Amino acid sequence: MTADQAPETPESASTLHRFGRRSLRLLANLKLAIALLLAIALFSIAGTVIEQGQTLAFYQSNYPEDPALFGFLSWRVLLWLGLDHVYRTWWFLSLLVLFGSSLTACTFTRQLPALKGARRWQYYSRPEQFAKLALSAELDTGSLNSVLPLLTARRYRVFREGDQLYARKGIIGRIGPIVVHIGILIVLIGAIWGAFGGFFAQEIAASGSRFQIQNIIDAGPLAGAQIPQDWGVKVNRFWIDYTPDGTIDQFYSDLSIVDEAGTELDRQTIHVNKPFRYDGVTLYQTNWGIAGVRVRLNNSPIFQLPMAELNDDLPGRFWGTWVPTKPDLSQGVSLLARDLQGTLLVYNVEGQLIGAVREGGSIAVDGIELQVLELIGATGLQIKADPGVPMVYAGFALLMLGVVMSYASHSQIWALEQGDRFYLGGRTNRAQVSFERELLSILDAFQARRVEGTVDAEAAIALPTAKLPDE
Repeated sequence: MTADQAPETPESASTLHRFGRRSLRLLANLKLAIALLLAIALFSIAGTVIEQGQTLAFYQSNYPEDPALFGFLSWRVLLWLGLDHVYRTWWFLSLLVLFGSSLTACTFTRQLPALKGARRWQYYSRPEQFAKLALSAELDTGSLNSVLPLLTARRYRVFREGDQLYARKGIIGRIGPIVVHIGILIVLIGAIWGAFGGFFAQEIAASGSRFQIQNIIDAGPLAGAQIPQDWGVKVNRFWIDYTPDGTIDQFYSDLSIVDEAGTELDRQTIHVNKPFRYDGVTLYQTNWGIAGVRVRLNNSPIFQLPMAELNDDLPGRFWGTWVPTKPDLSQGVSLLARDLQGTLLVYNVEGQLIGAVREGGSIAVDGIELQVLELIGATGLQIKADPGVPMVYAGFALLMLGVVMSYASHSQIWALEQGDRFYLGGRTNRAQVSFERELLSILDAFQARRVEGTVDAEAAIALPTAKLPDE
């Protein structure tokens, strides 16, 4: 220790100790925990209602400044607050950490001491102690040996020392809240880990194409390890099933996971609500489109032309492309399609409808035979990776287990044999009516044994002398 470093005095250590205890009591406060939980729920609802991870143009279009939603929520405010990526903002993660700290403090300051106290057996040695119990009885005759089989038959764990007896059951009910807290903490850790290590991407890929996951919409600071670099996705085929009236029934994607050399590692056909999971990454079928069309002019080579979705105010979705009919590109026709059922509309340069042609058919245009060989569909995939999901599932499983355990009543019964008097009483932390009925049934059975003269017949059933633990 240098000369300018003052030694820690008992007064300063005591001040730090008091400050730590106050901070711990504040963190363990039930009102604080409820307030944090409500705040987390509120912002989680906001993250569900407000579209997450969209483009700037999307928010400018849907959340204009004039008029602003609710008079204040414009796209500028939304982006400034981070409501476009709620679950990865510093303030939301801080709420999760603070709530987890509150649960941890409550566990160590309340739940664990309560469990420790419940595990410690304590004898009642004076009759006045039974008078303080809500349920108690004083009998003129009786013995501990007659009560023992009645308690053990009801699954009580019995401790006896001399003329004193203590019995308990339902200790699992005291463990339940601790398991609930542990489950919630695991859920919070999984959510934080998912926010830091997960990513969200969207891809539009044509049938027969292969792509690497690159169009990342949102990603955590540690998501680099989750984004696959050594494998890609190949779209073997995309198709749509239609109902008899022409509406979409379901659309499918036949996908393969391929390595850098093109070797297939896995293959599945996905559709809506049936994703493809591989190496911690999940691919969802969410959208579709028309990527292009393959045509031939007379006996020319086959041309594959891209088709783009038209953003005009048209009823429904349309894709279009332009097909030149002369080598100098001075003339041509437009092809429009609205689905993958194979019918295309043909328009000239003046915008007049020439006719319709189906996939595999042909149509005459300016003395040229235009053959439509194939419409090429494109699959829209939503790609996610969340390394925290297994922890969240495990946490929820523990949470449900702890809730079920918490329903168990922790019941305690004391008995004292003193001279010609016999005292019996008990208490429970829940299910008071059921416990009262159980205690009355024990007393009834006890009285019946007395009437039959079998009070001392159970003397063979005895427990070894027990001492109070030091904990």
